[in-house]
Order: sequence, then structure tokens, then C-alpha cells
Amino acid sequence: MATRWIVVGLAMVAAALAHTNSVAQKSGQEKYVSPWRIPWDYEGARGAEHWSELDPAYAVCNTGKEQSPIDIRGAEIADLPVLRMKSKTGRIKYVTNNAHTIRVNYPVGNGNLLLVGDQRYELIQFHFHHPSEEYIDGKSFEMEVHLMYQTGDGKAAGVTVFVRQGKANTAIQKIWEHMPKTEGQEEARIEVNPAALLPRETSPYFVYMGSVTAPPCTEGVTWFVLKNTIEMSAEQVDAFAKLYPNDARPLQLLNGRVIKQSR
Repeated sequence: MATRWIVVGLAMVAAALAHTNSVAQKSGQEKYVSPWRIPWDYEGARGAEHWSELDPAYAVCNTGKEQSPIDIRGAEIADLPVLRMKSKTGRIKYVTNNAHTIRVNYPVGNGNLLLVGDQRYELIQFHFHHPSEEYIDGKSFEMEVHLMYQTGDGKAAGVTVFVRQGKANTAIQKIWEHMPKTEGQEEARIEVNPAALLPRETSPYFVYMGSVTAPPCTEGVTWFVLKNTIEMSAEQVDAFAKLYPNDARPLQLLNGRVIKQSR
């Protein structure tokens, strides 16, 4: 008799789990999956200087010659194309805490574009760093936003926007209200325009070839570092800093790379 009730009980649990999964699928909920196979940190035994030791896939982190971030110095003035940003208000489904930053992902075909000459990139995600990862002439900033774009054939570009303390940013506030305090994602379903994370004037900028700034540190990323900044309130900065007091990778060697700046 006891065995029978155990079997019945297990069947009821299985049915409940199946119902829960069915409800989640019907509601469109997606399970959070860490983007990293091997955990890493910015400091300590799994810190930046040890990334290549953690996983063969991270090897380029400590052996690559075009790594980011860098201290932008001695940039060559050049005739560079105007950066054209086409941003649109759209619904953000989730706000994600991936154990290293707060990130918002975008699906293919979202229509948020970076146009550089005849090159067309589409926004795939944006995330935040405190303090800034890139420096300009030895100076860091309070925070920075990284907006990551990609072409249809897989070419990657990053746009760095430095943050200074000032007025509260309405879009940031919406995101922060759904910011998970631990690793995972929170369903948000809020309307945000990525243009709110960009300065009004994007023309003055630096450009250099670099990499993703977290494992696996993939190179071949064209970085556009904007000279103009955006504002966030001290409270907004503090809210992020409580989660991540330091999520900035150390500066990397330039290794002969040329940095250009627009006229």
C-alpha cells in the first residue's frame, strides 16, 4: 500500500511540474542560462590575469594582441564617417543579471541600427560597467554603457557611452526597477528606446580595433568610443554599484594599434 501511495505521489508531482512547464511555455517565459561555461571573476584566483587558465576557450584573453579596454591616448585625427543611430521604442522582455553586469538582450530584426558608411549593424544587447572600462588620457569615468551591434554576416561593433553624475535617466530608472539583485532574469515588459542611452550628438568619437571585454575576449570588434556623455543620478549610479562595485576589466596593452578620432 505504501509503495502504491509513493507512486501516486510521484505521479502527482510530475503532473504538477508538467503543468508548470506548460504554463511557462504558454506565457512565453524563458529560462535563464548563464552565458559562460566556466565561472570567472574580475579579481582573485579567477580574476582577469587568470582567465586563459580557466578554459581553453578563454585563451585569447591573455594572449591576444587586440584586447579591450584601452587607455585612449595620441589618437590620430582623421576623416571618419558620421555615426548614424536609428533607434526605436520597443518592449524589453527581460532585464538580466548575468553575475557580472546588468544586461538587456535584443532579438534579431529589432530595428535599432548603427550605420557607419555603408556598414549596417543591428543592436544585439547593451550592458553597464562601473567604473568605466575605457579611459581617455588616463581618466576614467563614473560608469559606461556598452551597446553591442552586429552585422548580418557576424561583424561586431561596440559603442561606448561614458556616464557622468547629473540628472536621473528615465530609461535607466525603468530598467533598474526590474534589475535582479542576484544572477538571473526578471520579466520586465517595459518600453525603452535605446536612444536614451546615447548623447544627442554622436559625431565626435574615437575608433579602434579591439575585443569583447569579458571571456572569451573575442577579437575583431570595432569600438566606437563617444566623446559626449550621458547623465545618471547619483542614486542610479549607487544602485548599480551596490551590486557591482567594480566590473571593469583592467586596461590592456595597445600593441601598436592605431586609434583614430573624428574631426
